[in-house]
Amino acid sequence: MTRRLLVIAAILTLTLLSHFQFPGHTYLQADTQIYAPILEHLYDRGVLSNDILVRRPHVSFTVYDEVTNGIRHLTGWDLETSLEVQQLITRALGIWGVYLFALAFGLPAPLSLLVAAIFSLGATILGPAVLSFEYEPNPRAFAVPLLILATGLAANGRDLGAGIAGAAAFLIHPPTVYPFWGVFFCLVLWPSKPDIMERRLKALGPLLIATIILLLASRHQAGVGETQVFFARLDAMQEQLQRFRGSYAWVSIWWRSFLPHHLILFAASLLAYWRIRKSASLDTRFFLIGLPLIGLLSMPASYLLLEKAKWALLPQFQPMRALLFLTTTAGIAASIAACKAIESRRILEGIVWFGLAYLIPANVSAWPFPVGGRLIVILSLAMVSTLAAWLWSRRPRLAVAVLAAAILIPFYAVPNWAKIRNYPHLHTPELSQLSQWALRNTAADAMFLFPDAKQGLDPGIFRARTLRAVYVDWKGGGQINYLKELGMEWWSRWQDTMNAPVTAESLQHFRELGIDYVVLKPANKLAGITPCYANALYVVYRL
Repeated sequence: MTRRLLVIAAILTLTLLSHFQFPGHTYLQADTQIYAPILEHLYDRGVLSNDILVRRPHVSFTVYDEVTNGIRHLTGWDLETSLEVQQLITRALGIWGVYLFALAFGLPAPLSLLVAAIFSLGATILGPAVLSFEYEPNPRAFAVPLLILATGLAANGRDLGAGIAGAAAFLIHPPTVYPFWGVFFCLVLWPSKPDIMERRLKALGPLLIATIILLLASRHQAGVGETQVFFARLDAMQEQLQRFRGSYAWVSIWWRSFLPHHLILFAASLLAYWRIRKSASLDTRFFLIGLPLIGLLSMPASYLLLEKAKWALLPQFQPMRALLFLTTTAGIAASIAACKAIESRRILEGIVWFGLAYLIPANVSAWPFPVGGRLIVILSLAMVSTLAAWLWSRRPRLAVAVLAAAILIPFYAVPNWAKIRNYPHLHTPELSQLSQWALRNTAADAMFLFPDAKQGLDPGIFRARTLRAVYVDWKGGGQINYLKELGMEWWSRWQDTMNAPVTAESLQHFRELGIDYVVLKPANKLAGITPCYANALYVVYRL
């Protein structure tokens, strides 16, 4: 019981460190700029009813909205709190999953926690622009840790629990789950003893139930103004817009820059598997080989299905997100290989494997190789971890202090010494002042335009904080991957209002479009016209 409580305390500590220290968390700086207005409108239909984003929500095939707004109804919490609590819980479950996965290789609990701690530093997946720990509390942020938990449970033969966790992830974000379920289906089909086959077959039950729930929920989704077409081809205009606004989904745009990175991680994951295969059960072998392989194959698959076949579903499904599992598997396998090497007195090999594991969060890219300060940080962390693993089998009492240092120090060393900055700080006092002014002095159905913002994210923060409509903004264009009509309308609005300097003559046209307020930078304020509000960063004109 004491050990179990210590493990729980350690996992909670890692969760809090990963959330508040590094890699951290954000709100209204990325995808929640789209999800928050949609959820607010579904919670209260009188909110943002004239905003382009909420008229065409894309949350039909997920219970993300029902669960989040259900929590709000039950607890009285605001949207941000409801989402952050879910983010913390699912992060903790994901860290627990890595701990379980490491235990499956026969590592002692303290070293399994070290493996989980390295994973908790996060990873940026270059190309498709996803993260192992999403900073924003979006659907993928909840689904990925649940899949990692499912993998850890499956590695320990707890297949029904793995099925429940994998089904929950499917309910929250269906496009994310195919690597896990692809590997698990292969396990089900693999010839095994009757009792093992029966156990694995039972694990498919939760997925069947989740599929039925999702289909029923999608048919009762309110507020859908445009039907998503699954079997259709992209036309030339759609492709042009998506390449412009969502380049991360098009491998031909970025493969030259990032393919070497992914090939190095794939090779590292295979080599790590080779080194630890004797400690691996059949289940863990399937995941160690299958997840990286699916991730790597997602690139040519996406190229053929999207860029050649022009399948309109692919920008929504984005199969290259599976590269996330290539990166995470490489990091976890490298950490386990390091512990196994040190256990067998191969100290130098252990340092190399720990170095690879720290390379992922502390340099982001495996190629080009780090130099200078980052290399020093990576090697230092690798040597501290190696010392901790070496001491654990020889002098456990002394090892406790070193192990604690190996677990805690990276959360401060990576951002402060390796200078990894995961996201900018966009919530300025001036933007908060503007939002407070709008809440007190403008009508609930007022329409705002930020023509100076261009590709900036200020308008999305303003929309969610004030619950005032924004005529068009860059982040809102992310929905063009889902809905054709919205994409065409977004592009029309963008060209009409965001491509030319604002003049006094522009205001009449904006008024005709139904815009009530125009927000400019002070450097672009209009001569001869008195603003209704101004601060150091914004000047507001009422039309």
